Amino acid sequence: MAEKLLKFVSINRSMPDKRSADDRREDFGEIYADFAAKSAQVQASRCSQCGVPFCQVHCPLNNNIPDWLKLTAEGRLEEAYEISAATNTFPEICGRICPQDRLCEGNCVIEQSGHGTVTIGAIERHVTDTAFEKGWVQPVKPARELAQTVGIIGAGPAGLAAAEALRRKGYQVTIYDRYDRVGGLLIYGIPNFKLDKQVVARREKLLRESGIHFQLNFEVGRDASLDELRQRHDALLIATGVYKARDLAAPGSGSKGIVPALQYLTAANRDGLGDKVVEIANGELNAKDKNIVVIGGGDTAMDCVRTAIRQGAKSVKCLYRRDRANMPGSQREVNNAEEEGVEFIWQSSPSAFLDDDNGHVRAVRAERIHLGMVDATGRQTPRIIEDSAFDLPADIVIKALGFEPEDLPQRLKAPALSITKANTVRVNWRNLTTTIPGVFAAGDIVRGASLVVWAIRDGRDAAAGIDAYLKENTRKAAAE
Repeated sequence: MAEKLLKFVSINRSMPDKRSADDRREDFGEIYADFAAKSAQVQASRCSQCGVPFCQVHCPLNNNIPDWLKLTAEGRLEEAYEISAATNTFPEICGRICPQDRLCEGNCVIEQSGHGTVTIGAIERHVTDTAFEKGWVQPVKPARELAQTVGIIGAGPAGLAAAEALRRKGYQVTIYDRYDRVGGLLIYGIPNFKLDKQVVARREKLLRESGIHFQLNFEVGRDASLDELRQRHDALLIATGVYKARDLAAPGSGSKGIVPALQYLTAANRDGLGDKVVEIANGELNAKDKNIVVIGGGDTAMDCVRTAIRQGAKSVKCLYRRDRANMPGSQREVNNAEEEGVEFIWQSSPSAFLDDDNGHVRAVRAERIHLGMVDATGRQTPRIIEDSAFDLPADIVIKALGFEPEDLPQRLKAPALSITKANTVRVNWRNLTTTIPGVFAAGDIVRGASLVVWAIRDGRDAAAGIDAYLKENTRKAAAE
């Protein structure tokens, strides 16, 4: 092992080749190339195989990262994939979009000692993409088929992860989704330059071949109530995600040209998928030759500014009320955005929106912010500096302020479904059961807007809870 690993002292950290900023601005292609096999082995050999692997501890899925890094370093990629897939339903997706700088890589032991982290995400992507290319990834084939059925509401990462886990156990699984494609935010919320849609389509094909059924353009509450759906299945899982945009109360916020982030990203992604998008064609959601201002500091804001750059915007500015160190988004994404020409206006907050004679936004009025005392969350409190107002020209303003749950009991026509003060579905965290017998919930609709990797974790945990529930029902029925 000493010959294959522990090379972090003599070998520097490196990432796969990254396309130049000039090239990236011209299209929506992924910005990183795949690792060459030899490069992946060399980078994996830097793993210290530490006694307490903080990379694994800080991964929501508790992925066995040192194990598959060791196998990769030894050129045993098929085994590396098996170890990776044992805990992660979609390693090819997490390898691309997880904020590794905040999770596994950010807590790598050799990173803490000043040697630079192992490039875990890029290796994870390389291992899984190689597994698909070599035919090592096969549809699920349960040891035995079970008659019990499970309905899942939502074809996002939580619902898909639960479906795959339940199908492995032999359950008959049907996923209902109100959209026309499988993937949820993986399809409509995340741009191609971070996650090529063919990667999602490849996984969808595998799930279909595994025997999972999809009913798309099916809206629970419109096409069937939650109770009606419950009558069709032995158990239900709610994995709808959260899509309601947080708003910003400021004078002029109702002006034309001020849009929620998801509306903008969905239009851009649909356009990239070949759909006819009226708002893109007529320029309403097309940034070409326009001044764009994005408000927010998370990963969604980064997706918006980088999309606007690729649409050919005249200028793109990101307005955020805190400083760079306090930004919730991935620093890697911030760096990529800056390389591509995005200007960040730190410690500034919008106070009003100015419009023209036609009621269309023409500028954002913002005020400078001073970061004051630390509050209960451990972050400095933003304070407006008097007489610090300034205007930013804007043809389109994109609000990327986060997402909140919809009124789910009303939408699903399920008044018995209990929710929290934050409007998330109330669950028993030991098994993710809701207040309705046989109905479970997972993902963002339970924990609030979060990361894809947490949705996968919740989906797998919910599948375990559903399996235990159905087995107990079978046991009781046999005993009667």
